[in-house]
Amino acid sequence: MEIQTLNPTTPRQRQRIEAFLKRNGLRFDDMHYYAAVTDDDGEMIAGGGLKGNVIKCVAVDDAHKGEAIANTLISHLIAHANEEGHSNVMLFTKPKNRQLFESLSFRLLAEAPEAVLMETGIGGINNTVEALKKIREESEKYKEYNKECKENNKECKENSEECKEEEKTNLNITTPQHLNPSTPQPLTTTTPLRGVVVMNCNPFTLGHRYLIEQTAKQVERLFVMVVREDCSLFAYAERKAMVEQGVAHLENVTVIDGSEYAISQATFPTYFLKRLDDAADTQMLLDLDLFRRHIAPALGTTVRFVGTEPTDRLTRRYNQLMHEVLADVRETARLEKKGNAVSASRVRKAMEQGDMSTIRQLVPPTTLPYIIAHLATQALQAELDTTPKPGLVDKDNNGAHRDMDYALMQRSIDTLHPYFVKLALLGCADALPTHTSIRDVGIEAERAMLSATNGVNTHKGALFSMGLAVVAAAHEERKIAANEEQILKERNGGEDVLVSLRTTIKALAASFPDTSGTHGSKAKLLSKGTTAIKGALDNAREGYEMLFAEWLPFYIERRKERDAHTLHKTLLRIMCDLDDTNVIYRTDLATAEEVKQEARALLDNFSKAALKNMDRHYTTRNISPGGAADMLSLTIFIGSIQT
Repeated sequence: MEIQTLNPTTPRQRQRIEAFLKRNGLRFDDMHYYAAVTDDDGEMIAGGGLKGNVIKCVAVDDAHKGEAIANTLISHLIAHANEEGHSNVMLFTKPKNRQLFESLSFRLLAEAPEAVLMETGIGGINNTVEALKKIREESEKYKEYNKECKENNKECKENSEECKEEEKTNLNITTPQHLNPSTPQPLTTTTPLRGVVVMNCNPFTLGHRYLIEQTAKQVERLFVMVVREDCSLFAYAERKAMVEQGVAHLENVTVIDGSEYAISQATFPTYFLKRLDDAADTQMLLDLDLFRRHIAPALGTTVRFVGTEPTDRLTRRYNQLMHEVLADVRETARLEKKGNAVSASRVRKAMEQGDMSTIRQLVPPTTLPYIIAHLATQALQAELDTTPKPGLVDKDNNGAHRDMDYALMQRSIDTLHPYFVKLALLGCADALPTHTSIRDVGIEAERAMLSATNGVNTHKGALFSMGLAVVAAAHEERKIAANEEQILKERNGGEDVLVSLRTTIKALAASFPDTSGTHGSKAKLLSKGTTAIKGALDNAREGYEMLFAEWLPFYIERRKERDAHTLHKTLLRIMCDLDDTNVIYRTDLATAEEVKQEARALLDNFSKAALKNMDRHYTTRNISPGGAADMLSLTIFIGSIQT
């Protein structure tokens, strides 16, 4: 016998795995590694796979059971998982195999009628339980501290006639519940001490906040656990930060880390596939048993809260099973606006449509900076994905660039995203951030970009223009959130919103000193004063006049017409006007003027074939309109935040 490694992503090898599993009454599941035990004739007699630190699809042919093959196979899989950096390993298996795997040092984590989930190795669920117990202890300390403060305050009032009169006056004032939804209701002797709600929050909406506010009234302490998996549009760190900022006004709410033991790829993969089948039921039951056995006792919670689910069948089934498995489950009706439930999916759809007006109605102000940062990243991605582009990196080729390709540009965009979040958070303040604070984040972002690209300047120009726009957009949203109805009335709709945004960009750019050593500054030197070349900073100081006056309306009109080549044509439209310092730096002024004329001619008689010819021509001549590409990204971004 020997152990062979099979690649589940290779069609032929996957077929071999599937045939073996079918022979043993199992079906193929998502795996990145599969180990097959073969006999002397090369026939597979046993096998098992891995997905991360989870062992899956383990089977041994009936004729070879009892030969200790399972021990050899499992030991091999554990060793491989350890080599990949996993100190603990989990295993799904049938209940009848529980004793076998207990003999191999696996511990039971959870069980359901059709499967059990087991674990072996260092740490694992024990570490998670200990971390949750510490959170519980801290919450109890806070409770005692708060009680002491209230008693001291009460003693102060009893000794002060003035305080008594003030209290008497206050008792005659009734605050309408709809104006102060977070006001806690009086707790009774039957009030649960602690409860928990598990949320994904992709992104955090007013619906999430409403659910937390309503459930926080029913317990002394509410724990909000954020799903940890990074399988959503918004990363885990962003989602958790949004929740923390969105519930900061609730004193009895503690936001805690998610783990691989609560709605994770390891224990509940079908949640992220939104696939409702018999496997989903088993995974839901295992997830709920994990919660019942380990998480709830560690936190000392007696009630699980959940929002009603009107649309998602899988989540609705999960809620149903929750009622069957857990002792105390309480559902809160979803918050609705204009007859529709407030949901994260509605927010994501509005982001795709560039409908900031709808987004404002669905999320708290604390979520807006994260949305703005994502719109900026999506704009850079849209520019990169636009194919073909003349002389620029796209999905087809590297254009005129020998040091860049699509994968490198993608890595650069991914690296810059967290810094757009930082810039948006800077802008989300009553006063505009200082030049120094913006510059410091920009320098940090540029260093990270260069580190990720091995020193290649992929997005320096885009970082500057997009960074300013992100700060300005977040600041404008802050002002609107403070007094939305009055501001939008004064601005008379979306047009004036853009005027205000442009003014803010100009104010930010004015604080930046003249640059040296950039492509723009070098292009100016090459022009030798014969032409008034405008660099990136000049355009920013003017508030991107051509963008708002010409390119943005052109782009929006193409979108309204559902033109399949909107981005191609918008890029050409920008190339018609822009003094592209990247083109001048790589060639000369005369070539830059030719680029403008050729872009105009192609735009007047557009065809994709002609655009591909321009790409080949520019690649040969080392022409790369990188400045126009940056402005295309910025146009897309501004288009996505305008109402």
